[in-house]
Amino acid sequence: MPTAIADTTTVRLKSVLDILAESVLSGETLGAGAVLAQATVRVPLNEKESELLSGGIPRGHKALTTATSKLVKAGWLVKGRSGWTITEDGLRATVAFPDAESFATALAEGTPVPSDVPVPTELPARAAAPKAAAAKAPKAAPKKKAPSKAAKVVEKAAELIEDAVAPVAKAVRTRKAAAKPAKAGEESAEAQALAQGAESIDQPEAVAIAGDFNVLLGAPANWAPQYDESQMKLDAVDQLWKLTADLPAGHYSFKIALNRSWDENYGAFGAFDGANHELHHPGGRITFNYDHRTRDITLV
Repeated sequence: MPTAIADTTTVRLKSVLDILAESVLSGETLGAGAVLAQATVRVPLNEKESELLSGGIPRGHKALTTATSKLVKAGWLVKGRSGWTITEDGLRATVAFPDAESFATALAEGTPVPSDVPVPTELPARAAAPKAAAAKAPKAAPKKKAPSKAAKVVEKAAELIEDAVAPVAKAVRTRKAAAKPAKAGEESAEAQALAQGAESIDQPEAVAIAGDFNVLLGAPANWAPQYDESQMKLDAVDQLWKLTADLPAGHYSFKIALNRSWDENYGAFGAFDGANHELHHPGGRITFNYDHRTRDITLV
């Protein structure tokens, strides 16, 4: 089952890139939630993927949201506070890898877009066809199918994610304005990231994984974000906070807490002060990645 979900998620990732490219070429402006919703309409969720997780988000929708970090890593997508933007390389990728198989291979192997592939200047035939057909269609509007139950679930999930992605923005900006200037070493790391083309964003001073396994990391207590052992480290290149640990098999709960306190914390789906992240771990080495752009995590 996990393999099937991963495969359909990759196909939806291609849809995400196609939808963003089409919005640029047609002059439309789409929010992240609308893009994700359209992608799940183009590649519908199966029964397993439609199962609702905590917070009312379908399993497949959650998998897709997490997987979009691959598009960012490939340099095809930029996630900013104002929304998602497809890059020039991302536009060219829709031409270079037009089918699901070539797209999946390029994404998995990190294949760069060939330099001779042009940037598309018009919508593909599939997307442009409705306009041409509309001009010849009779005046009577065709009957529309009622939205399916799955489509309604997807739309609701998009609304929940839109609401969860922008919490306490004003408070965070105020705190950043009052923060001390960065140290020389931090400035050097940021300059290095910019030199390598990484997306630069405002980051918290500290990020901790606070949960019921902190003592396994060497901390004096669980659910305590103030200890050094619970702190993640920022990768200046991909702008992700990371912590790698060896954990025994078991079921764990945790949240992300910023600046060594609970004043600003994020739970499942990046929701501010949201439900705990739940981890069923088979045992062994695991890496937690926190992305401050989405306030959510990925596990490797």
